[in-house]
Amino acid sequence: MIVERDAPLLSRGMIAVMVAQFFSAFGDNALLFATLALLKNQFYPDWSQPILQMLFVATYILLAPFVGQMADSFAKGRVMMFANSLKLLGAMIICFGFNPFLGYTLVGIGAAAYSPAKYGILVEIAHDEKLVKANGLMEASTIAAILLGSVAGGILADWNLIAALAVCALTYAVAVTANLFIPKLHAARPGQSWNFAAMLRSFIAATRVLWNNAETRFSLLGTSMFWGAGVTLRFLLVLWVPVALGIQDNKTPTTLNAMVAVGIVVGAALAARLVTLETVRRCMPAGVLIGIVVVIFSLQHTLLNAYLLLLVIGVLGGFFVVPLNALLQERGKQSVGSGNAIAVQNLVENTAMLVMLGLYTLAIRAGAPAVATGMGFGALFALAIAVLWLWRPKM
Repeated sequence: MIVERDAPLLSRGMIAVMVAQFFSAFGDNALLFATLALLKNQFYPDWSQPILQMLFVATYILLAPFVGQMADSFAKGRVMMFANSLKLLGAMIICFGFNPFLGYTLVGIGAAAYSPAKYGILVEIAHDEKLVKANGLMEASTIAAILLGSVAGGILADWNLIAALAVCALTYAVAVTANLFIPKLHAARPGQSWNFAAMLRSFIAATRVLWNNAETRFSLLGTSMFWGAGVTLRFLLVLWVPVALGIQDNKTPTTLNAMVAVGIVVGAALAARLVTLETVRRCMPAGVLIGIVVVIFSLQHTLLNAYLLLLVIGVLGGFFVVPLNALLQERGKQSVGSGNAIAVQNLVENTAMLVMLGLYTLAIRAGAPAVATGMGFGALFALAIAVLWLWRPKM
C-alpha cells in the first residue's frame, strides 16, 4: 500500500501511529517507576536502581546495527507491533514475579526495535511540508505519555504494586492492538542480507554516509546534544532542589521535570507551525537559549521561578529538536533508508546520554556543588550549540 501525497495529516494511519506511540511510551515510563518501587519493596540495594536505565539504554546501542535494517526490511507497522509485543512480554515477566532486570531488558529490546519503525513510518505516511507537523504530533504524543506515565506509575505503585504492573502490561496490549490499524505499507528496502557481519558492515556504511553528509551530521549532533542534556538535567534536579530551594521531598524534582515535558509539547507544536525542512536553521537560536536559561535557572531560589524557567526550557527544547528530527528522517530516507537513519540516530543519542551522564557523575564525585554544576552545564551546552550553528550546512 502507498499513502497518497495529498492524504490529510490526521489520516487513519497517522492516528493509529499516534495512539500506539502514546500507549507504548506511557507503558515504558509507568513501568520504570513501578519497577523501581518493586526493587525498593524487595530490598534491592540503592545502586541497583540506575542499572535498570543503563540496561535499557544499552539495548539501543548494542542493537543499533540491526534494528534499522529490520524496520526497512518489513512493513513498519508490523515491526512496531512485534516490538510492542516484546514490551508486553517483558512487563508480564515482571508482573508475574520473575527477574525485573530480565523483564525490563526485554522491554528495552522492544523499545530499540520500535524506535526506527515509529519515526521511519512518518516519512511514509506524511509527505513534504506535513512531515515536520507529523513529527510535532509524534513528539507531543510522546511527551504527554512520558508525563502521564511517570505520574501514573508512581501513584499506582503507592496504591497497589501488582495493579501498577498489570496496568503497564495492559497499556502495551492497547499499543499492540492500535498497531493492527496501521496500513500495511510496502517495505522500504526489502531483500537485504541477514548475515550478521553483512548487517554490521551495512550499518557502519550507513553511519559513514550520514556522518559525511553535512545536513544529517548537523541533525545527529543537535538531537544527541539535546537528549543527552535532557537526561543529565533530570538527575541534576534531584541534587539541585535540596540545595537551591531547601526542599527535601521526592515530589518536587518530579514535578519540575514535568514542567519541562509540558514545555516540550508546546515547543513541538510551535515548530510544527513555524518551521519547515527548508527553514530548519530557525531552530538553532532556541538551542543556544536553552543553555543560557539553564544558567539563569541554576541561580534561582524560589519554586515559582524554577517552574517558569523549566517550562521555558521545555518550549525551547521542543522547538529545537522537532525540526532536526524531521530533517534527519527526510535526508536519511533518501540516502540510507529512514529505518537505518533512525537506528544511527539512536546509537549517537544514547552514546551521548551515557557520556554526559558519565561526565556529570565525575563532576559530582569530585565535589562540584549542584548550583555550580548547573551553571557550567548550561554554559557548555550553549557554547556547543553555538559552535554547531556556526558550522551548520547551508539549508
